[in-house]
Amino acid sequence: MCSVFSQEISKDSVTEYYVRFEGDSILRSSIELDEVFIFSKLEFANRQEKLRYYILRRKTLKVYPYAKLAAERLVELNDSLDKIKRKRHRKRYTKKVQKYIEGEFAEELKKLTRTEGQILIKLIYRQTGKTAFALVKELRSGWRAFWYNTTAKAFKISIKEEFHPEYIHEDYLIEDILQRAFASEKLVRQKSVLDYDYALLSNKWKKETKTQKK
Repeated sequence: MCSVFSQEISKDSVTEYYVRFEGDSILRSSIELDEVFIFSKLEFANRQEKLRYYILRRKTLKVYPYAKLAAERLVELNDSLDKIKRKRHRKRYTKKVQKYIEGEFAEELKKLTRTEGQILIKLIYRQTGKTAFALVKELRSGWRAFWYNTTAKAFKISIKEEFHPEYIHEDYLIEDILQRAFASEKLVRQKSVLDYDYALLSNKWKKETKTQKK
């Protein structure tokens, strides 16, 4: 709830209106609003395309919380490491955090399917700006990162996978799913570190889809 105060400016005879929120003594000439997306109705060329989208949505909604948690833990780790000066202490703390993170993720990640695992890898890049391979390499040795990648390949999962909704259609669909889920509060929004505009992406892919249908 807010009260409205108006003040007339004599120099140009224009009446300006100010807003004061209840409990706030500051008068404001404008109100900051959250960014709002107007989503177009989902349209599919055929039943197979529709089924593919909804399967992708189910998997994306399932793994996104893990990517969000991974990003939060990475920020916490980096913030803590900045305060630790001695290399030996930094190394010891990193190992402690690694075990903690593995304890959080290990059992749940074992339950993921191959495609869910690959979507998670993409979302980790979306949230951190780094591939899972790069993160493992930073926290562990380069050899361990190589080994992780080789093992992942055995299950047809690349931990070097990135997220590019600007030119990979499936990545755009994942972004579309996330934005709709954020708007409906099915997921808690965590801003991506990547630099792209969802509205521009939507227009781009709509145009490309129409061109392909002609």
